[in-house]
Parts: sequence; structure tokens; C-alpha cells
Amino acid sequence: MAEKAAGSGAAGRAPAADQPGKIRNVVLVGHSGAGKTTLVESLLVAAGTINRPGRVEDGTTVCDYEEVEHRQQRSTGLSLAPVEWGGIKINLLDTPGYADFVGDLRAGLRAADAALFVVSAADGVDGTTQMIWEECAAVGMPRAVVITKLDSPRADFEETVATCQRVFGENVLPLYLPLHADDGTVGGLIGLLSQRVFDYSSGERVERDPDPEHLPLIETARNSLLEGIIAESEDETLMDRYLGGEPLDVKMLIEDLEKAVARGSFYPVLGASSLNGLGTHELLEVMANGFPSPLEHPLPQVTTPTGEPRGPLTCDPNGPLLAEIVKTTSDPYVGKISLVRVFSGTLRPDTVVHVSGHGLADRGHEDHDVDEKIGALSSPLGKHQRTVTQCIAGDLCAIAKLQRAETGDTLSDKDNPLLMEPWVMPDPLLPVAIKAHSKADEDKLSQALGRLVAEDPTLRLEINNDTRQLVLWCMGEAHVDVLLDRLRNRYGVEVDAVAYKVSLRETFANPAKGHGRHVKQSGGHGQYGVCDIEVEPLPTGSGFEFVDKIFGGAIPRQFIPSVEKGVRAQMEKGLVAGYPVVDIRVTLVDGKAHSVDSSDMAFQTAGALALKDAASKAQISILEPIAEVSVLVSDEYVGAVMGDLSGRRGRVLGSEPVGGANGRTLIRAEVPEIELSRYAIDLRSLSHGTGTFSRRYVRHEPMPPQLAAKVRETAQKES
Repeated sequence: MAEKAAGSGAAGRAPAADQPGKIRNVVLVGHSGAGKTTLVESLLVAAGTINRPGRVEDGTTVCDYEEVEHRQQRSTGLSLAPVEWGGIKINLLDTPGYADFVGDLRAGLRAADAALFVVSAADGVDGTTQMIWEECAAVGMPRAVVITKLDSPRADFEETVATCQRVFGENVLPLYLPLHADDGTVGGLIGLLSQRVFDYSSGERVERDPDPEHLPLIETARNSLLEGIIAESEDETLMDRYLGGEPLDVKMLIEDLEKAVARGSFYPVLGASSLNGLGTHELLEVMANGFPSPLEHPLPQVTTPTGEPRGPLTCDPNGPLLAEIVKTTSDPYVGKISLVRVFSGTLRPDTVVHVSGHGLADRGHEDHDVDEKIGALSSPLGKHQRTVTQCIAGDLCAIAKLQRAETGDTLSDKDNPLLMEPWVMPDPLLPVAIKAHSKADEDKLSQALGRLVAEDPTLRLEINNDTRQLVLWCMGEAHVDVLLDRLRNRYGVEVDAVAYKVSLRETFANPAKGHGRHVKQSGGHGQYGVCDIEVEPLPTGSGFEFVDKIFGGAIPRQFIPSVEKGVRAQMEKGLVAGYPVVDIRVTLVDGKAHSVDSSDMAFQTAGALALKDAASKAQISILEPIAEVSVLVSDEYVGAVMGDLSGRRGRVLGSEPVGGANGRTLIRAEVPEIELSRYAIDLRSLSHGTGTFSRRYVRHEPMPPQLAAKVRETAQKES
């Protein structure tokens, strides 16, 4: 790949492509601190898209990509940086490295046709990066690895390559070796196929012959690389010719390598350093010539908005319009900006499109089935938007001011509406209860939350009717910090985080009788209602039963429903801690009425008083919700996770091994939900970022007496 001609960039203008075959969509994946954004900047400089960082022109420092891009956006969101190389447009999708923002990472995977895994030579591979590699492997996405920070004092290229081979599997082989100077710094790369040195020590890329002392190292590494390429070659005679000592044509080997990379069966490893731009030329060559074009990437499944199957589409600029919003951001000055991947057809300014989506109503995202007119199209670079005249199939662009469309929505022809199968979105499992800081904030909060939800499909907004709390379900602490910061600085809304409450319940632990008497006489029309009830507990999940055993007209028939209504109203208010009462049978056995003063309201009040009286004579249990939790974790952390679940009053139901290259175990347990409020954070710490979990409500059951006593005490203080 290194033998091919360098590309040309053009600073200040947006790279353009007139056919899908000249486009490469590459998502950069790696843990936080691996150097993804710095690498993107170096690639932009190498391609001529931006000037060198810190360069001064006419007394003014020229902005680089890191200065253009907001710091928070770089670390927590998906961003696009297009470059041009050798007539190929490469859309670089920079993803966040924090596990909290895996939603943006998944969006980047959806928009890309190949993945570049960025691994720090000083820090190695983390658990999240390993999991994303396995996700890419499951769908056959082409991949390459770039080892960054070769200039770090702790850098170890050989050990990092060995780690990648151990974690990522076979066919992870370096194309280049770092060239070390006498002082230990890395000043160049040794090409194993070309057997040439590419020296960056002068600040420019200079090609020369290797020194004699490099030849033994080249030979060993080159033989491993050749064997890997030959094993993937479609030429069955190549291995025999290699073993027979026949010289192999380098151009032919490069072609075989590029084919293997494009079909996702070979994973080249390259090195890079941000100090001198080392490796950028070679990396651009791999992406332009080794990664597949959108023509080689099958499209997601498509239906009509009503669910009717639609024939498969192809990446054809002249085909039906099919595009998807992969990222939504809001700018205080520009408004809403939608980053779009076009899969079929051509997107043009000032046209009306149909917006369909997107099946996340449970997270507060409304489904869409509307027409919208799109405005100007642009190609983003940092926070700058460069106008483009169209966006063809396979390309990405930004659309400003789409009013209804949100992340995950499908854009299609208004006369031929389509809906794409959504990508898998992780469940937010960290609850944060909030309230407006002031009345002024309360007035603006609803609109601000609506915008946050439109931007972020991993956010779930819940208004809990039981606890009367407004709850943001988030991915982790960093996600919470970003959301609250956006509310405060972007939308001018100040909120306070409050203690999160789970939906507790109350019930009778033993039978009891209650007497309710509501008699008031104050001149004029009085109030008179008396009733006697018997209360008995029912099995969990039975709900509420009301039984009428009035004989002889002790309570007129028209007032019996009033007693039930009063009992139900008191059940909603609670008896000892303010939580709803469930799973009881109330039997109305006797009562008294007055021919003049009895009324519907009097017997409602009597019914409520009778239930409270019965509660004072019985033992009231506090019921807590129990969730079934499924935890997927690496085998080495199984013991720690099981111990932690037991410490949360959990009951482990069982465990089973899960297939895969790296050993994992699925643990199932039942855990009180009150113990899970921070489990998303704690599991990540316990499993070093490799553990995931899901949860579902199964039932309520009695809380231990000592904890129930604390709940009652807290409720009394609050009241």
C-alpha cells in the first residue's frame, strides 16, 4: 500500500465525491486517551485539509482541528472529519472513548463501512475496545489497528502488537515496524512489504534503504506477514511458490492484502506518532486502498413505515432516497444539526423528505411519520459547516434545522416513505432524579429535556407516578455530568439532583378489623357514615378485592361503592410510609346510615378511616421491587461479581458459560431494585469495564424489618 501515490488535500474546502466507489467511511474506535482525536488532526494535516497545529500566518495562529472542535464534543460525542487522499474521500468518524457514550460509538459503527481501532502503545487494550472488536467481528466489518503514542516513554510497540494478537485473535499483523533512533525515540517506519524505510525525523517523510542492522528484524517480521497474506490469498499456488523460494511480486502481495482487508479477514497493524506526523501517510493509504467502499457494504433491512417488507436497495445515487440520522446536536445560534448517512439515492437542498422513526417511545422519543423540508447541506469540520450542493449514496453530510427528526430516524422520498431497521441501542441503567432549581428553571425545563431526548437516544426520560419524581436514566456518571452541563450551559436551565426513590408498596402482613366513623353535625346539612371492614392479605400480585357482605340494609346500596372508593383512595395514599397498598381483600361487613345526613362523601371518608383503623391494629409490611438481573462478565471476574450480588441481598439463580473467543459467563440473580441504583457504575469498576447487565422487574416482596423501619422513619420526617 505504501508504494501508491500520495493523495492531495485542499485546505478550506470540503472534499467531494461524485460516485460511491470514491468514498470510504471509517469509524475510529478506542478507549479514552488512546489518541483518536489527535490522530484525526494529524491525518487532516497530512491530507492538507487543515494547517499544521500551532502554525503562525501573518502574526495569527491558525486554528487546528483540536481548537475547532469543542473539548466536550470531542470526548463525549460523535464527530465527522472528511479528508481527500489520492482522489478518495475518507469520512473519519471520531467516536468517544468513554463507555458512557457507547450510543455515539454504535452510531459511528452504523455510519461506517470499516473500523480503525486506535490502541495506545503505552496503555494497551481495554475491555470496552475488546467488546467492540467482537461486535465488528459478528457483522464482518473490516478492521485495522493503529498503535499510537509511539513517542511515549512507556511505549512498547512489540508488546502492544502481542496484546492485540492475543485479544483480537489471528491475522492481526504489522505492516510496518517503528524505526528507533539512538536516543530511543521513534523517527520513522520500516515497510515490511517494500523493505524500505520511511523517515519522519526531519519533519518531512523521506524514503530510503534500510540500514544493514535492520535486515534481520525485517526478515523475521516480513516472513510472518507474507505467510498471513498468502493464507488469505485467492491464488492457491502462492504458498507453494513462497515455500519453493520464488520471489513474490510486491504489487501482487499488496493487491491480495487489500482484498483480505476489505472482506474483513485480515487486520493490518500500523504505528503513528503525533509529534512528527509519523505513520499518517501510510494510514491514509491503507484506508483509501484497503478499506471497502460503500458499494461493498450491504444496506440495513428496509420496510415501509407500516412494516411491509421492501425489496433490498443498493448504494445507487440514482435509486430511491434512503438516509438515516446518526447524530443530532443543538447549537444555541444555528439550532438543530443532523448528521446523516445516505445509503441510497441523492440528498439535495430545499427538497421535501419523509421522516420515519424510530421505536423508542419507552425512552420518551416519539415515533415520527411526517414530511419535512430540508434546508442547506454542509460538510462539517469541527464546529465549522462547509456548504455542499448534494450528498450522494454512501456519503455523509449535515442538515440544519430539521424540526421533528431525531437520531435514528429514516429520511426517504415523500412519495415512497421507507423505514430502516434501527441499530441496537444500549439500555440506560443509571437513574438520576432531578428537580428544577427555581420557578424560572421549571418553566424552561420541559422544552430543554425534549431537546436532550431528541439528541441522545441512550437517554430515557421517566416521570414516575409512584414517587412523583422526574428521572433521567443514563449510561453512567460521565453521561450524567454531560447532560446536566448541557441543561445548564446550552439551555440555561439549572436543576438539582435529588435522592432517587424506588416504587415501594405497603400491604397487610396479617388480618385485621377496622371501624370507620365519619359523623359531623354543625347546623344545616350534616355528614353521617359508619362502616366496619375486615382486611386480609392476599398472595403477591393478586391486587385488590372488595367484598360486600352487608345484610338487612345496614348501609344503603347506593353508598356501598362509596366505601370502596374511600378504601381505594386511602390505599393510594398509603398507611405507614406513604406508599400504595396492594394485595389485600377488604370485606364490608356492617355499618350505619342516616336518612338525611348520609352521603357519598361521608361513606368515602368512613371507608378511608376504617382502613387506617385496621392498619393500626395490624402489622404493615413494606414491599420492595425485585429485579431479575442478567450479568455478562469475563470469567476472571465471576467470583467478584457473585460476591457483590450477594452483598446487595441478591439471590444468585445460576450461571452459564457463553461462547466466544474470550471466556465469558452469564450470571442470573434476583436483586432488590433499591440495591441497583448505582450498579451500572459499580459493575464497570468490578469488571474493569468488561461487564454488562440487563434487568427486568419480577415482583414486590417484603423488605427486611430493619430496612422497613428506616423507610417509615424517613417518611415520618418528610411528612
